[in-house]
Amino acid sequence: QVDLVESGGGAVQAGGSLRLSCAVSGYRSMGWFRQAPGKGREGVAIIRDDGTTMYAESVKGRFTISSDSAKNALSLQMNSLKPEDTAVYYCAVTMFPTRSLRDLGLFTNWGRGTQVTVSS
Repeated sequence: QVDLVESGGGAVQAGGSLRLSCAVSGYRSMGWFRQAPGKGREGVAIIRDDGTTMYAESVKGRFTISSDSAKNALSLQMNSLKPEDTAVYYCAVTMFPTRSLRDLGLFTNWGRGTQVTVSS
């Protein structure tokens, strides 16, 4: 059982930046997901072991997912943050192949989440 721990969350004003990190590497797919109050969990970004990435339309051009196996780190750089980005953010990994940000059910190991709050 792999216990994932996210770090880097916090409170920022709109337009600001945050960098989330998760100490994990070496999985077939690794991703960041978020859940806003009263909403379901949604995929934000996924990176596969071949380096390909997928992003939700709402974060394209603002967020960047990256993985550094030497540092055992999965990161999410979030720029130009908006109030609608406010949510609890989770990192998750799986050895199963994933084809879509909707493949949440394929992710086998999850962190407990870190809160990101963006004020206007």
